[in-house]
Amino acid sequence: MKLSHEIVTVQTTHPFIIARGGQSEYKTVWVKVSDGDGVEGWGEAAPSRFYGETPETVVAALGRIAPAIEGKSAWSLEAIESEMNKAIGRNGSAKSAVSAALHDLAAKRLGVPLWKMWGLDPAAAPPSSFTIAIAPDDATLRARVEDAKQYPILKVKLGTDHDAQIIRTVRLSAPDKIIRVDANAAWTAKQALRMIELCLDYGVEFIEQPLPPHDLDGLRFVRDRSPLPIVADESCIVASDVARLAGVVDGINIKLSKCGGLREALKMIATARAHGMLVMCGCMIETTLGIAAAAHFAPLLDCADLDGAALLRDDPFSGPSIGGGRIALGDAPGLGVTRRAAAGKR
Repeated sequence: MKLSHEIVTVQTTHPFIIARGGQSEYKTVWVKVSDGDGVEGWGEAAPSRFYGETPETVVAALGRIAPAIEGKSAWSLEAIESEMNKAIGRNGSAKSAVSAALHDLAAKRLGVPLWKMWGLDPAAAPPSSFTIAIAPDDATLRARVEDAKQYPILKVKLGTDHDAQIIRTVRLSAPDKIIRVDANAAWTAKQALRMIELCLDYGVEFIEQPLPPHDLDGLRFVRDRSPLPIVADESCIVASDVARLAGVVDGINIKLSKCGGLREALKMIATARAHGMLVMCGCMIETTLGIAAAAHFAPLLDCADLDGAALLRDDPFSGPSIGGGRIALGDAPGLGVTRRAAAGKR
């Protein structure tokens, strides 16, 4: 098999700001797998500096992955993902891009969408939330909520010195919508309990990652005292993390760019289910190419936050979408993604 890649730049409609910063321009890496028969598989890496990745580290990781999969059958999805993990450490977004491309290739060869290859029912997919990032002022925040009027579920980013005002403004601007809160690990346990009480008053559904990733004792402390479910994101990278979070949090948030592949994501889902935990899947800022890979296993989720492409000014791909919050997969083979003309730039 042959691996090739392309580094591209995408822009969000508005600056995407969370507790640890943000921007409006992001670089992703598109990965192509070909096996000499004219069929190509595509995937996308959306690297995050928080997890130690950049576009340059993705390209370097692909160079180490390529020899590990040479001579392997493209159908050996489980074995190849295992070989990638042996070849290189974390580098989740790089490995997930190759994993997505291989699954795209396999399903295309069968002439079916990936969800059908897995035996799933698209109608079982939960609705996706739409993220309201941190805004510079109340007027801008209200405008962002208005821009998201087609989405029935909002995920509100907190982790500022005015979190109470943010959640109050969003609730007053969207009185009938489901609201979820993501602190991106910015609170202390004391702050978390105080904010959770406020969020309860404003009808928030659950709280995502209130404390730093490695503070499991703190998460357990908060969870034991919280009337709202607590979901781990940054604390949960791969399947082996799930068991140690049982009893510490109520659920996990999977991201392909964290876990490193579709097979690993399926293992995380199965492990969480075995422990009676809520399962959601999130995303980075990425195009429809990246979102599609996660969207195909959405029927296995309780909650979804797959709005990365919907936040872009110009999505360079068409395919699975979340219009109105509904995850629409379609019947096109593989990931069901098509590249638009003149998409992306270095």
